[in-house]
Amino acid sequence: MHETYDVVIAGAGPVGLMMACELRLAGVDVLVVERLDEIDPTMKAGGINVPTAQALYRRGLLPELVAESARMRDQMARFLTAGDESADEPIAPPFLGHFAGIMIGVGLVDFDHSSFADLGPAAEVYLVSQQSIEALLGRRAAELGVIVRRGVELTDFEDDGSGVTVRLGDNTVRAGWLVGCDGGRSIVRKLAGFDFPGLDPELTGHQAIVEMTGAEGLNPGWTTTDTGIYVHGPVPGRILTVELDGPPADRDAPITAAELQASLRNVSGVPVEITAVHSATRFTDNTRQVTEYRKGRVLLAGDAAHVHSPFGGQGLDLGIGDAVNLGWKLAAVVRGWARPELLDTYTTERHPIGAWVLDWTRAQVALMRTDLRSRKLREVMTELLATRDAATVIFKKISGVLHRYDLGGGHERVGAAVPDFELSDGTRLGRHFADGAAVLFDLADSAELRAAVGPWVPRVRVVTAKAVEPGDLTGMLVRPDGFVAWAADGGSLAGLEAALGRWFGAAG
Repeated sequence: MHETYDVVIAGAGPVGLMMACELRLAGVDVLVVERLDEIDPTMKAGGINVPTAQALYRRGLLPELVAESARMRDQMARFLTAGDESADEPIAPPFLGHFAGIMIGVGLVDFDHSSFADLGPAAEVYLVSQQSIEALLGRRAAELGVIVRRGVELTDFEDDGSGVTVRLGDNTVRAGWLVGCDGGRSIVRKLAGFDFPGLDPELTGHQAIVEMTGAEGLNPGWTTTDTGIYVHGPVPGRILTVELDGPPADRDAPITAAELQASLRNVSGVPVEITAVHSATRFTDNTRQVTEYRKGRVLLAGDAAHVHSPFGGQGLDLGIGDAVNLGWKLAAVVRGWARPELLDTYTTERHPIGAWVLDWTRAQVALMRTDLRSRKLREVMTELLATRDAATVIFKKISGVLHRYDLGGGHERVGAAVPDFELSDGTRLGRHFADGAAVLFDLADSAELRAAVGPWVPRVRVVTAKAVEPGDLTGMLVRPDGFVAWAADGGSLAGLEAALGRWFGAAG
């Protein structure tokens, strides 16, 4: 007899682990399989955006994020002051991010803009590596009882309409649903036959942690040259190169010190010598996205659903957003209080954000090209991004504070992330989601409001507390992923029952 699970997840990277944790919070039986024996040490994303930080904060993981971010800030600051004998202590990193390697200075961004209001303490956390996120989520998954099997590769599956039979080498398991979180070359995507349109690559990139001599000739940070772009830092030994002369001939070939050295010399013009390689990867600007995120009982998330260049560091964030959007919906279907049609909103909500990320990276590649026209356009963009208005616009986009879903409804907060303002009981709104449930915030101590949501309890938990700084809001229904499904001013309950039914099934 086959082992049986509610959901099998292919891939134990950050996206697969986040998905598994979301499902386990709702009591779903999950198996995660991963072909790698341990966490991939290759350096990838070095930071997270506001929605990712908030998603982890809502699940009670803020202390670990703060500690890791502080460690990385210190490491970066020491790199920036290395060799500067006049520096009494490490300085804070002077940049918040970049667009095509054009840096966004900390002092240029207008943080008084309304887009940055009520973000809460999670917004202060951004320097966290992908490996740290993966390790953190691995620990949380273990605490929640998620079964993770490493060194196990999914080789085939069959969706028969009532479930999925998944082949794992010589073994098979039976699941109600299969979720592919298995990366840009997803076997789940390929076997299921998802359409995956997009653009072919035109560049070769390398990113590595190395030991080298002659590094004193390299500029710290991002540097544009006549032959491409290179990055040195912000942690010791980290290099990145971009050459726009076509994709690699063999992306799967082992990466050697000689290859990295040749690329860095070509782009920088500095005669460095790479003496050791601790981790390395190739990348391109291949940009593709599936047209639908679900096919029957098979769903995709993260790089399995969309691939793009790493510029701007949006990939990890995009995948975590997929996981928190899909996790509670799939759990609701598994638990039986939501119809499978709820899963269609996963594509509706996440596909536009994925498409935006792809276009965002394509625009950056256009500014990295070495032809004269592109160089002149880059000069213009560099001047613009040195202004307060432009820097603020770009940072609002890369920080993710503008992300929202079109959920209908007349209130301005519907479809936006829940604000993290303080409540009179000493908590903040974001602290009320650790169990993964939806929350109705009764901000006016309304017996009528509490009675209206009664038939949906415990699918929806009620929190009664006033805001420390009273505003017009009297009630707010927030989905488990932290997005507002209904809100009202002045005590009105119009639209509440419809929102409850739409997102949390029939009453009773």
